[in-house]
Amino acid sequence: MHFLVHTSIDVIEEKLNSTKAANDPRDLYLGQLYPNEDYRIFGYVTNTKIKFVVLESVSHPIKDGDIRQLFSKIHSAYISLVCNPFYVPGDPITSAPFKKSISGLLRSNYMSSRIS
Repeated sequence: MHFLVHTSIDVIEEKLNSTKAANDPRDLYLGQLYPNEDYRIFGYVTNTKIKFVVLESVSHPIKDGDIRQLFSKIHSAYISLVCNPFYVPGDPITSAPFKKSISGLLRSNYMSSRIS
């Protein structure tokens, strides 16, 4: 699975460097990066170039709107994390509230254990 995530980061970089991405920098959601036999892989990048990747099981598809909403909530949780004066940018994320927030999002009623 780590290989899929690392490959996804490469695809995100390609999309960011393409002319289409440069035309509308407000669109943070990159959509499906590429399909796989077992997973659909989606990407999101913040204005500060922080990248988020979600892997979804092909056997339990989730609507595109729900994926967008998930990324928006993950971004909000990340903003709350970096606004903490004790967080040092670049350090590994060890914040229990952040991890609890992300776990709650993945277990929420519209995800219902469909995302790994």
